Amino acid sequence: MVYRTKGVCSRQIHFEVKNGKVCDVEFLGGCDGNTQGVSRLVEGMDIDEAIKRLKGIDCGGKGTSCPDQLATALIQYKEEV
Repeated sequence: MVYRTKGVCSRQIHFEVKNGKVCDVEFLGGCDGNTQGVSRLVEGMDIDEAIKRLKGIDCGGKGTSCPDQLATALIQYKEEV
């Protein structure tokens, strides 16, 4: 899935879900070290656990963050399948 982010430095998030597990997460743009870290941490994680851990994380008072945007993308994915 490709998700266009809102309110953060990254522009898009690409990811797959296989057997309920998050995989192949790639952020386009954003803070490279942070987005790589998030991508590696959620690799193989249950989609609901990833949402639970990432939803609501704020970056600099923006009301969202790259991890929060990934949670939003995963929620949208679940709604579409």
